[in-house]
Amino acid sequence: MIFRGVEFMTKILVTGATGQIGTSLVPELRKKYGNSNVIAIGHRKMPDEVFVKSGPFEIADTNNKEALSELIQKYQIDTIYHLVSLLSASGEKNPDLAWSVNMGGLKNVLDLAKEHKIKRVFWPSSIAAFGPTTPRDMTPQPTIMEPNTMYGVTKVAGELLCNYYFKKYAIDVRSLRYPGIISYNALPGGGTTDYAVEIFYEALKHGSYKCYLREDSTLPMMYMPDAIKATIDIMEAGQAMIKSRTSYNLAAISFSPKEIAAEIMKHIPDFACTYEPDFRQAIADSWPKVIDDSHARKDWGWKHAYDLKAITKDMLEKLGARLGIKQ
Repeated sequence: MIFRGVEFMTKILVTGATGQIGTSLVPELRKKYGNSNVIAIGHRKMPDEVFVKSGPFEIADTNNKEALSELIQKYQIDTIYHLVSLLSASGEKNPDLAWSVNMGGLKNVLDLAKEHKIKRVFWPSSIAAFGPTTPRDMTPQPTIMEPNTMYGVTKVAGELLCNYYFKKYAIDVRSLRYPGIISYNALPGGGTTDYAVEIFYEALKHGSYKCYLREDSTLPMMYMPDAIKATIDIMEAGQAMIKSRTSYNLAAISFSPKEIAAEIMKHIPDFACTYEPDFRQAIADSWPKVIDDSHARKDWGWKHAYDLKAITKDMLEKLGARLGIKQ
């Protein structure tokens, strides 16, 4: 396929395709590049029937390098979106598994990219790469990165590994530091920012929600359509436009649980939100409040479309329809 005068992305492999980002990214890529040209990989969980019927789907463990290599050869893959990851809260419950999943799979993908001459690789980092010593307001692109979670440790290590493979082996790896992502396509997957998804489910189903963070815990957030757009945009950007080979800061809006609850109440007046912080509060307190993503906006033209008002309205409409709940 030719894009901006460059030939690339004719056969795309998406690992972690049944996760929060993958369930939205795969359909968008298939719409853009053709159903048969986007091969989705899940570890154990089967996606819904429509997902499988729309294009190729394989079950594989990215820690199994040989199996992954066979799939790359079988489908003649030239582009990989490697999304497999154990998230922050889940990672704290099982740090050894988080390291194995997050780092083992990435190392395999980068090695296979070198062996099979893969043209382009995407790997997601996260605001979890930051830590309590990182400036929390307008967190800059280059900054202190001393995370206090295993998930964050794997993100910093992963960024450095991607940069190493770019410099040593010229692997065209691209990455985004995702903020919290809000989506109606997939259930929360064990992240600290998942309250911003759970709150919509509970508001629609029960009219109340018990939040595990304090009401004033401001964190960077983004609606899934913006996250998917950013992911595709950075992969379609010309190589000379990508200045950062660790990972780009990515941002849209920042808000607290109290603010999103207030926005939901404009649609569901009787909605009630209570607050009982648990171990995830300490994780949230170590992350930025507001991200400076000016490098992404300048280098490859990143722009977000959704604010809190638009996110809330769309989430309640789409999730309500999916759950069969009329407001």
